[in-house]
Amino acid sequence: MERQDKMNLDRTKLEQELKTRWAARNLRCYDEVDSTNLEMIRLAKEGAPHGTLVVADSQSAGKGRLGRKWVSPKGTGIWMSILLRPDIAPQSASMLTLVAALAVVKGIDCETGLPVQIKWPNDVVLGGRKLCGILTEMSTEAGDIRYVVPGIGVNVNMTEFPPEVSETATSLRLELGREIEREPLIARVMEAFEGYYEKFLKTQDLAGLTEEYNRRSVNLGRQVKVLDPAGNFQGEAMGIDSQGSLLVKMADGQVRQVISGEVSVRGVYGYAL
Repeated sequence: MERQDKMNLDRTKLEQELKTRWAARNLRCYDEVDSTNLEMIRLAKEGAPHGTLVVADSQSAGKGRLGRKWVSPKGTGIWMSILLRPDIAPQSASMLTLVAALAVVKGIDCETGLPVQIKWPNDVVLGGRKLCGILTEMSTEAGDIRYVVPGIGVNVNMTEFPPEVSETATSLRLELGREIEREPLIARVMEAFEGYYEKFLKTQDLAGLTEEYNRRSVNLGRQVKVLDPAGNFQGEAMGIDSQGSLLVKMADGQVRQVISGEVSVRGVYGYAL
C-alpha cells in the first residue's frame, strides 16, 4: 500500500512536471521503503508495467554496488527506481546503468547548470566528490529478461554526511548554496532517460550515446587504476566503446577493455595513484 500522504515530495507537482510518454507514467510514491529497488522488484513480480517509477522520501536499507550501504535520510535526496522490460539480450542489460548515469547528468545540468560528470560505470560526481550512485538489478527466465531495475540515488539537499563518506560525498545544496526542488529534477531525469533508452533500444548498444557519454566522463584522459581479479593495472582512460566497456591505454600502448570492476580515478574521491 502506498504511503504517499506523508511524503514531503509533492506527487501532484511531479506529475505536472513530467513530459514523458511512458517513463514514470505509472508512479508509485512512498514515505519510506527498505529500498526502492527491492520495492520495485516486488512490484515487477506482481506484474507492474514497463516504465513504472518508485520514488521514496527515505530508505531504511538503501544499497549501492557490491552490497554497500547507501545513506538516504528523509526528505534530502532523490531515491527512485524505474522498471524496464526490454527485449534485449541479458548481457546487454548492464549498459542501462550507463544510460541512467547519462540521464542523471543531463537532468542535473538542465535544472542547475552544474558541470557534473560520470565516473564509470555508475557514479555521478562533481569536484571529485560523489553526488549520485546507480545500482541496476535484473531477473531472467530461460535466458530471457523478465525485468531490469535501475535504481538511482541523488544527494540533493544534504548538508552533512556520516564520517565514513564525509570526505568523498557532496550534494547539490552544498555545491549551489541553496535548497533544490526535487520534483522538477526527477522529471528532467526521467525525460532524459526516456530519450536515451529509446536510442539505446534502436541498436541495443551505446553506439548512439558513446560520444555524449565520453564528453561527460570524468575518466576520459585521466590516469586510472583498475582492480581486476586477474591482477590490478593502471593506464589512461580512453572513454567507453559501444558495449559500455571502459578502454584503458597501457604504458606500452596496448588498449585493454574493462567490462566490469572497480576503477579508481586520479583526483576523484581524494584518490592519488
